[in-house]
Amino acid sequence: MKSTLFISDLHLDPIRPAVTGLFLDFLAGEARRAAALYILGDLFEAWLGDDDPDPHHARVAEALRALADANVPVHFLVGNRDFLLAENYARRAGMELLDEPVVLDLHGTPTVILHGDVLCTDDKEYQAFRNMVRNPDWQKDFLARPLEERRALAGQAREMSQARGQSISMDIMDVNADAVAALFREQGVPRMIHGHTHRPAIHDLEVDGNACRRIVLGDWYEQGSVLRVTEAGADLATLPLRR
Repeated sequence: MKSTLFISDLHLDPIRPAVTGLFLDFLAGEARRAAALYILGDLFEAWLGDDDPDPHHARVAEALRALADANVPVHFLVGNRDFLLAENYARRAGMELLDEPVVLDLHGTPTVILHGDVLCTDDKEYQAFRNMVRNPDWQKDFLARPLEERRALAGQAREMSQARGQSISMDIMDVNADAVAALFREQGVPRMIHGHTHRPAIHDLEVDGNACRRIVLGDWYEQGSVLRVTEAGADLATLPLRR
């Protein structure tokens, strides 16, 4: 029985080669036996534009393309770190870019998938930032800048984000219950899969008297995280990181 695989928040970065190695092993191993692979954002720690010649990005694209060439469809939703990833890189990697939210029929269970940051509505400052950087005019202006300038700006933004993360309540950065219920209601589905919060768990809840399930994918910092969905159900598992 082939699994449909879901992953997110890998935050791949050349300074963390063990994680990249784990991901490449995953693509060459378990993913080759899958029905499909869905990457729900933050595949990379940062994305400065498809014109970045970073060899690390090229290596990942080659491995993803090999998976797609092995007849395993690869689907990708951008996250809050790699929202500038676009069609050029997606073509190189053999990935289909999707616009969230997406509703899938997984063995008879309608399921909405998304990165998850849009659900964190208590974090007003972040949502304002998200709206700004998702604006096509802002993106066009940013991508028109020299690569080195983009790299410097991204570094500054990362430092500010890290400093803010140490001073703000984790609860504010988690999903808002009303936003979750609203998405269930809007999409009319009983199951949701997302990442972003780095809090892997399976939550059972009730929305308007209907039983719903929200599955949160884990990050790939201290280990890998994968959700396997088959006719038998959904299994959220960790992948050991080789030291």
